[in-house]
Amino acid sequence: MKTYFLIIIAVFWLLVHAPLMAQKPSKRFKRGGAVQLEDSLTSYSQSDIFVFPNINTTKYYQDRAKLDRIRKLGPAGDDEQAYSSLKAYVRNFGPDNFSMDTQLIWDLAKLSEVYGPPGEAVLLYKLVLKHEPLAIKNNQARIEFDSLTRNEKDLYVPLKEYYELVEYRKEIDTLRPPQGVLLNMGELINSDKEDYGPTIGNVDNILLFTSKRNRHVDPLNKNYNEDLFFTRRVDGIWEYAEEFPKINTPFNEGSACLSNDGKQLFFARCNSPDSYGSCDIFVAELSADSTWGYGKNLGPSINSNGWDSQPSLSHSGDTLFFASDRIGGFGFSDIYYATKGKDGNWEKALNIGPIVNTRGFEVSPFFHHKHNVLYFSSNGQPLSFGDFDIYKAHKNAVNWDEPKNIGPLVNGPGSEYYFTIDSESNYLYYARSVADDINNLDLHSFPVPMEAQPNAVAKLKGTLI
Repeated sequence: MKTYFLIIIAVFWLLVHAPLMAQKPSKRFKRGGAVQLEDSLTSYSQSDIFVFPNINTTKYYQDRAKLDRIRKLGPAGDDEQAYSSLKAYVRNFGPDNFSMDTQLIWDLAKLSEVYGPPGEAVLLYKLVLKHEPLAIKNNQARIEFDSLTRNEKDLYVPLKEYYELVEYRKEIDTLRPPQGVLLNMGELINSDKEDYGPTIGNVDNILLFTSKRNRHVDPLNKNYNEDLFFTRRVDGIWEYAEEFPKINTPFNEGSACLSNDGKQLFFARCNSPDSYGSCDIFVAELSADSTWGYGKNLGPSINSNGWDSQPSLSHSGDTLFFASDRIGGFGFSDIYYATKGKDGNWEKALNIGPIVNTRGFEVSPFFHHKHNVLYFSSNGQPLSFGDFDIYKAHKNAVNWDEPKNIGPLVNGPGSEYYFTIDSESNYLYYARSVADDINNLDLHSFPVPMEAQPNAVAKLKGTLI
């Protein structure tokens, strides 16, 4: 389960389409090695183009007659009408259009520079970068993106200067902070096997996690079983970790989260006879005697014939986020969500869309306990410090804002995922390994950096001497 999304990514095939207009050169896009300042880019909610109503109903949208008419507008000198018509066409895109027809998004971005609302072109170029990362126009999209933002305040300041400003944290590097800040959760929780996938309850005194400390599944291959464990915090101290005896089976269980009232436990179970795919999402109920049952499969409205895992429940309890590699998404693994109907049952899961999801992997969603902020791990976003980085995206009235990298105090050259924050945003919990045993993950806690705060915007003032 843990390593499913770390497979070697296949080489993306390149798109070749006839452009609607010429491209103009500009500066190179600035990347990495820095800390985010206030972002002055336009929100997706300010342009209706970024509401794609067909992504969960139409796999691929095509209207050849309409597209032919649009292609004739440019040579006829009617670029403004071409912008309006192409914008209406792109709004009908399904998931496959974003990889197969990325050229049309590129063409729309070029037109939007002249005829669109402020900031729209920038965000369209970001969609190109997310969904055609290795294509011919990758570098051109970055160049164009920078040409439109060169007069804006820099999004990032050099990491070295940031470390000088925060002084004692200057040794912190990709979730490997100095001993005085980092806290290994100790032998009462960690084992000599892998411990990972932490989630914390809304009351902040129950921590759930996945561990391989239990029996072998296959004596020949010595594959350790994944099971669910929990620990309680009493008087500020985490107690000895216990397992869920009825939930844990000879199959793999992991990636759990609790409802706000503590009476429902959502988790993933893999390769069980009552599953629809390789891994499914289940829910267990807390009984009157304070024990948990085996768990019930959430059914085909949530689960697919592929891999469905890593559930995270919204603070309102009516939306379930999870990762899935089901057919019909944007990349190798996408984030999906399902809402609870008036009858109390979960409705059909929907793809969260192309703003969050990319042609790569999006995994490990975590919805904050109190704020409308989704954290997730991705290797497909345009700006990253390593392989898998952790991002946060705010939910607005109609859509998701552009995901923000939470910065180099958390993200580094390697991979970061399985990330959770307590309800007060004081501490984050994650798994990391030590240099001499990179496969033996232990649980750690760490004070939440300012850029990982749900509503934080880092504004650095003053002069470095």
